[in-house]
Amino acid sequence: MEPVPLLMTLFRLALAAAFTLALTWPLAGPASAEDIHHHALSLVGKPKYPADFTHFDFVNPDAPKGGVARMADIGSFDSLNPVLYRGEKAAGLGLINESLMSGSIDEPSASYALIAEWASYPEDYSSVTFKLRDEARWHDGKPITPDDVIYSLEVNKTANPRMGLYYKNVTRAEATGDNEVTFYFDTKGNRELPMIMGQLTILPKHYWTGKDANGERRDPMKTTLEPPLGSGPYRVKQATPGRVVSYERVPDYWGKDLAVNKGQWNYDEIRFEYYRDATVAFQSFKAGHLDYWQETSAKGWATAYDFPAVRDGEIKRQEVKIERTQPMQAFVLNLRRPLFQDRRVRQALNLAFDFETANKNLFYGQYERVGSYFQNSELAAPHEPPKGRELEILNDMKDSVPAEVFTKIHKNPVNKTNADMRNNLRKAVMLLKDAGWQVTNGVLTNVKTGQPMTVEFLLVSPLFERIVQPYLRNLKRLGINGTIRLVDSAQYTRRLNVFDYDVIVSTFAQSDSPGNEQRDFWGTEAADREGSNNKIGLKNPAIDKLVDHVIFAKDRAELVSATRALDRVLQWHDLVVPQWFSPNVRIAYWNRYGQPKKLPGLTPGFIQVWWYDQKLAERLPGASKL
Repeated sequence: MEPVPLLMTLFRLALAAAFTLALTWPLAGPASAEDIHHHALSLVGKPKYPADFTHFDFVNPDAPKGGVARMADIGSFDSLNPVLYRGEKAAGLGLINESLMSGSIDEPSASYALIAEWASYPEDYSSVTFKLRDEARWHDGKPITPDDVIYSLEVNKTANPRMGLYYKNVTRAEATGDNEVTFYFDTKGNRELPMIMGQLTILPKHYWTGKDANGERRDPMKTTLEPPLGSGPYRVKQATPGRVVSYERVPDYWGKDLAVNKGQWNYDEIRFEYYRDATVAFQSFKAGHLDYWQETSAKGWATAYDFPAVRDGEIKRQEVKIERTQPMQAFVLNLRRPLFQDRRVRQALNLAFDFETANKNLFYGQYERVGSYFQNSELAAPHEPPKGRELEILNDMKDSVPAEVFTKIHKNPVNKTNADMRNNLRKAVMLLKDAGWQVTNGVLTNVKTGQPMTVEFLLVSPLFERIVQPYLRNLKRLGINGTIRLVDSAQYTRRLNVFDYDVIVSTFAQSDSPGNEQRDFWGTEAADREGSNNKIGLKNPAIDKLVDHVIFAKDRAELVSATRALDRVLQWHDLVVPQWFSPNVRIAYWNRYGQPKKLPGLTPGFIQVWWYDQKLAERLPGASKL
């Protein structure tokens, strides 16, 4: 990803992926399915680790504890509430909050028991039961109970519209045994529902229904800067909006000896320093005031590391290959704006974007053009017409999807030469003309209304301006008046939550086992739900049906076919202007940290599995030491 609004976006996505949960496709013995206690769940084959595993193989189980890890975040925060969608959340809140089960950051769509000791579910997936560990504790020493889990479901559904849609099919939760809780569903056959219940962020009921130090009743529906009570490996140490949020390791953390935590969470303190601008933050990293930097700029990676600390080996650089489905990163067109409701207009905007020149001049040839919403995975629509089960699914809605879906392969325009760019702009002119637009006195004007076409790009990072500016020049050649609106992170978040934009830069991060979250991305119900991930504003009955095919897939083969059909239809609706991707994450760090011999496949894991190496730190110049 090239420079994006929040520098820590990739870290947040990685941390979220680390806690993504799943369940096993095959069931052993349908008659006794409810009696099977699963220590681990997986949507892609069998879980890698058996019930008696001692630690993940991507950790150093003997990693020392200690030291500090300092990273940057851009903007500010005004809330430590871990579930409320309103406000600007502080970075790293996942360090203090836990779920019933924990993901493996090396294993796509797999989870292992954490707060829960095991999970069980019937053959028809109409419910799921979790047995809570007797030793699971909040930081105040009180046990984590089924009441906490039941309360957490209610709060998560109410406080966050995305979670409300995510848990739409969950009708209730009940305490059903000795330290057990069961979630009941209003549908059967949804294999992902047990998985997403394991994802639930568990909150302490006694804390959130109690009073703060001022005697005021706490409210999970409001933002707060009071450090919340958690159960995870860290607690909030300091929170100063606009400056820093830091977390200290909990020495007596209840889960420190669990196999899912062995060799992890090694720093005594994790700090996120806030900066208004990524350029300033990078200078702080160079000066030794930050320890770790994830480089999202291809230009920066190619040109910004010729300074003494790198040359002398005090700062190390590393490219880490990430083995997961690559997200669709794109200029997202807001279909809530009448301008973008005509597919021909959207196609014209894609024809005007010159990726090849940007890749050569701005990105040093480090990227590929993204074309699929499930790039680099078996879930992506093949480069051939649909067949087999995918074709059967599409035939059920043949009159409701673009005709090209059945006979053509969707491809982005290519601009290898200046002549290619001119040809693509000519095609754009014809599409716009067919859509009722013509150039009058150099301005593209609607024939019926006489209104000129104007497009505003809402940005939060000034680093993206150099990418948008050449695009605006091409739009100008079509008579389109394109502008840039640069706002701070707080305003950007507010405008995203209420869908107040023409065009934004965003990504649609996908797992290797898509499911209920697809409703939040593309579902009609999510389009008008404030704070949802349906950033496009898509309302399409055929796509709703395709999403249901994905969610209710009976096995992996069915899931792959349904996802390919969804991907193909999304592509042929030309909803976005696709940008680029790279399978590698580029990182730089001061050479005072150790890392496992084998890094996890889904993220570099700097926060989770690296450690502070005192001997390495002592070799650095005094000004660079902590």
